Amino acid sequence: MELYDEDDTIYMQQEDDWDRDLLLDPAWEKQQRKTFTAWCNSHLRKAGTQIENIEEDFRDGLKLMLLLEVISGERLAKPERGKMRVHKISNVNKALDFIASKGVKLVSIGAEEIVDGNAKMTLGMIWTIILRFAIQDISVEETSAKEGLLLWCQRKTAPYKNVNIQNFHISWKDGLGFCALIHRHRPELIDYGKLRKDDPMTNLNTAFDVAEKYLDIPKMLDAEDIVGTARPDEKAIMTYVSSFYHAFSGAQKAETAANRICKVLAVNQENEQLMEDYEKLASDLLEWIRRTIPWLENRAPENTMQAMQQKLEDFRDYRRQHKPPKVQEKCQLEINFNTLQTKLRLSNRPAFMPSEGKMVSDISNAWGSLEGAEKGYEEWLLNEIRRLERLDHLAEKFRQKAAIHEAWTEGKEEMLQHKDYESASLSEIKALLKKHEAFESDLAAHQDRVEQIAAIAQELNELDYYDSPSVNARCQRICDQWDALGALTQKRSEALQRTEKLLETIDQLYLEFAKRAAPFNNWMEGAMEDLQDSFIVHTIEEIQGLSTAHEQFKATLPEADKERQAILGIQNEITKIVQTYHVNIAGTNPYTTINPQEINAKWDKVRQLVPQRDQALMEEHARQQNNERLRKQFAGQANVIGPWIQTKMEEIGRISIEMHGTLEDQLTHLRQYEKSIVNYKPKIDQLEGDHQLIQEALIFDNKHTNYTMEHIRVGWEQLLTTIARTINEIENQILTRDAKGISQEQMNEFRASFNHFDRKRTGLMDAEDFRACLISMGYNLGEAEFSRIMSIVDPNRMGVITFQAFIDFMSRETADTDTADQVMASFKVLAGDKNYILADELRRELPPDQAEYCIARMAPYTGPDAVPGALDYMSFSTALYGESDL
Repeated sequence: MELYDEDDTIYMQQEDDWDRDLLLDPAWEKQQRKTFTAWCNSHLRKAGTQIENIEEDFRDGLKLMLLLEVISGERLAKPERGKMRVHKISNVNKALDFIASKGVKLVSIGAEEIVDGNAKMTLGMIWTIILRFAIQDISVEETSAKEGLLLWCQRKTAPYKNVNIQNFHISWKDGLGFCALIHRHRPELIDYGKLRKDDPMTNLNTAFDVAEKYLDIPKMLDAEDIVGTARPDEKAIMTYVSSFYHAFSGAQKAETAANRICKVLAVNQENEQLMEDYEKLASDLLEWIRRTIPWLENRAPENTMQAMQQKLEDFRDYRRQHKPPKVQEKCQLEINFNTLQTKLRLSNRPAFMPSEGKMVSDISNAWGSLEGAEKGYEEWLLNEIRRLERLDHLAEKFRQKAAIHEAWTEGKEEMLQHKDYESASLSEIKALLKKHEAFESDLAAHQDRVEQIAAIAQELNELDYYDSPSVNARCQRICDQWDALGALTQKRSEALQRTEKLLETIDQLYLEFAKRAAPFNNWMEGAMEDLQDSFIVHTIEEIQGLSTAHEQFKATLPEADKERQAILGIQNEITKIVQTYHVNIAGTNPYTTINPQEINAKWDKVRQLVPQRDQALMEEHARQQNNERLRKQFAGQANVIGPWIQTKMEEIGRISIEMHGTLEDQLTHLRQYEKSIVNYKPKIDQLEGDHQLIQEALIFDNKHTNYTMEHIRVGWEQLLTTIARTINEIENQILTRDAKGISQEQMNEFRASFNHFDRKRTGLMDAEDFRACLISMGYNLGEAEFSRIMSIVDPNRMGVITFQAFIDFMSRETADTDTADQVMASFKVLAGDKNYILADELRRELPPDQAEYCIARMAPYTGPDAVPGALDYMSFSTALYGESDL
């Protein structure tokens, strides 16, 4: 059973919920009846009444309402005094509504069940009331209800031997738990040392009697019931133990009050100690600050860097060694102050007020003054050190910069006055200009150094440097030399630029010559290569294209000659400038290795090669005209022979398929065709002769025909093969017809069937067409049977069936059975009344070759009457005709 407060949140969850089935245990029901009845009477006696039977006396609801008024101290609604069932239900509902108003949600308990005297529901309701008004409000160390009551019992009985309270059932069976609770609060009532764990009856009765007599706790349990039950009823135990809790709650409150007083006194003592510690720590810290500030405010300057460095080192020692402990003291002082104020506030004591001048704010102000003095002292130290350092640094800097500048200017005047440009080439002049430009950039960069030297000298004068006269004299020498270098630099720059302009003109002409001579030279070399290049052509069109290209080349020669003369003119202009201005030119044209002499020599070579090329083209043109004549001659014959062969092939195919006349007529017609084909052979031989001429002329293609000699040869051979094979097929058909006794009408029917299912009209049937043909003729084909037939008609597994194979199969199907029977009857005559035949009998009756043929195809006879040399003549039929024919 779960109990809920008004907010629908669980305030108590029992370890074992109240369950109707548990009341079926008579021992538990008996314990609950007695305990709950005694508990109710302990409260009803206050109103001058009691109950005898718990399920009967609460049926009208009057005593139930009275019980609730007593234990709650509140007045319920006026009860109904009638005796009718409806009046009783109304009273019980008023009681149940009151219980619900206290935050208890009753589950499965209704007024009708209480009025009807349902013992299970009545006990459950009383247990709910006990939980709400006797157990719920128990609170021990942040636990409440059942857990709080259990913890209270554990705390009170912890010092007692043989007592270990873990639950509200078997932990109380020996009675020592009850005795320990009484002895803990009223030790004079029980001599606990005389109790024994193995005497639970005595222990329980002692506790129950003492509680009833001295503590006004009614006897709610029987010792016999507890000892005689394996697991006493938890609700009964909890109800009885809660009475002990309420009985001893007054003593517990007194103990709590004493503990609270001790705690308050301890807090006050601790707070007073914190106040004394604060006062002492604050006094010590303020005294240190007052001693330190005058030292930090001393600004007496020093004349040497060493003295100032010592002052700085003393200040650093102060920062590293003396100040950090005081920082920690100040932090601890503030922490102690805040902690003290927090403790005083939590204990509702007035806030701590330190002595005058020792407030946290006073200490903070004093500390701020210390840090201000510290900061000012540090800044003064650093400024003084920087001042002395700057004087030494400036003097050293002046000396270094002056030495660097003087080293740089050494030899520069002689270099600027040198006239090396008068005999230099253009590239050398440009190199000299680049070098001079670099010097000018370097000179400009050194301008800043000269200005810095002058500025440093000026600053040293302003700071009254002791060696200022020597600094000023050295600075003046540097400035005078600088002005001289500037004038010489400008003069050399102008001379270099004049020489460069003159050499650039010549260089441009050199470059122009190289730019025009290189492509012209390449053109001449390409022309010579083309004019001397051998050519291979295969058609008249190709040689005509070469001739046209050559004529176009010859047309460009006048323009090429003009370009040659222009290039030579550039070289002449260079020669004129050199002679006029007496320019010193070292070497040849730097942009090319081509010279005018080489150009003229190659031009003459080109002029010589042109007529030679004309002659070669004319000769090749004549040869290609002859080749074209041979092509047309071959094509004229091939274009006639090729279609003739194709036509003959088609005609032979039609003859073999169509059914005009008898087989002898078809054979005669085919032999006439064969004779006409053989008579055509001279034309093939003539074409072979023309092809021989083409090959000798190295002619590889012929646009006038699609036929090659190879095509003609293959077609001719196929034609001869086809006519021979067709004649052979007709001859075989005649043999088959005569051997099988097939009439001409049957042959025509076979041909008609074959042609009908030869859907591709190739003279051959594929496997599926053959299957369809057999089905149309009434064969019932399974896969195995069809495979057997295919192995007969297509033994080479080509996938197609010829007409000859077709008629062989059809004639065999009609004649094989009779033949097999006749052969077997003949063997039977030779064997007589035996089941086998001897090899000697076969050799005697048959020709030698036929006898050996039969013997090779017979298996040895293995019957019970077998003799040496006996043969199974039945196996001959199997070998020759197959098992399906037997």
